[in-house]
Amino acid sequence: MSAPAQSVTLRTSPHLRSVPAVPDIMRNVVYALIPICLFSVYQFGISALALLLTCTLSCLATEHAICRLSGKGSTVNDWSVTITGLLLALTLPPGFPLWMAAVASIAGVGIGKMFFGGLGYNVMNPALIGRAFAQAAFTVPMTTWVPFMAANRFTDFIPSTLTLPFLRPAPIDGWLASANVDGFTGATPLALMKFEQVSTDPVQLLIGSTAGSSGEGSALLILLCGLYLVVRKMMDARIVVSVLTVAFLTSGIFYLMAPDKYPGPIFMLCSGGLMLGAVFMATDMVASPVTSLGIWIYGGLIGFITVIIRLFGGLNEGIMYAILLANACSPLITTVTQPRIYGAVKRKASS
Repeated sequence: MSAPAQSVTLRTSPHLRSVPAVPDIMRNVVYALIPICLFSVYQFGISALALLLTCTLSCLATEHAICRLSGKGSTVNDWSVTITGLLLALTLPPGFPLWMAAVASIAGVGIGKMFFGGLGYNVMNPALIGRAFAQAAFTVPMTTWVPFMAANRFTDFIPSTLTLPFLRPAPIDGWLASANVDGFTGATPLALMKFEQVSTDPVQLLIGSTAGSSGEGSALLILLCGLYLVVRKMMDARIVVSVLTVAFLTSGIFYLMAPDKYPGPIFMLCSGGLMLGAVFMATDMVASPVTSLGIWIYGGLIGFITVIIRLFGGLNEGIMYAILLANACSPLITTVTQPRIYGAVKRKASS
């Protein structure tokens, strides 16, 4: 008995693999962010969870409302605005008042994304636009920190979380008293190093045993989540490598010049929001260059500016402004790094 005949499909070249659709890429970015969000909740409890939900839902509602008001179909199902909400929450202090988080979310999506026409047209990262708005409008809450792993983090909200609009946040003395935390100074590792020259054990920074923004936690976890996207070919690893390499080299030079004054390069890489920014924000496909050389220049610019702001600026953190400045320079970087067309003759300037 003969085997059944099998059909063979013949196609002409080029034999190209289909690239993932935008919603597929965005959905996988959300998958990569989930472990970081869960770790944030583990560190800071129900206040961090409420912050994540508030930012995400506010971003979704803002984009949906703007789409409806402009007579277009809603674009919230492409997952990009979900990423904006999660990233914005991860850049905010865990006790940030929820009403302020909602305002920052509206500003990030409305000004940073929809004002320019939506996904594919924004010139800067919308989550960082929201954070920059919060930094300017709510300066004190943006620099107010709480301890990690507080004993009451799963039963009690951080008092400032539920502050009503335009009212002074409740003092956290009572919350701290039941938090079972000893020796909390209210400063992040970056602030301790910049203003008091007090270093933090790099192992603590790697595993996330420090105070800071909701998503600053574990540098190692952030790298592993980014590696998932690199393996899936949904992230340009060259940007991450260039940011971290230039930040390492720049900080290393200053450290060798004055080790008693400047932090070491390992501390620089693992502290603050540098790792989160390099992996999940600098790699924004819309706001980054498209040429090979431009990608390296863009990433290096972010790493360099971050270190310079941290060491010599008034703020102890610089990754947000570094990425926004590089986003603004991205079109110029793409233009000047365009490869020359083969066989083209360079035009001479007219006299």
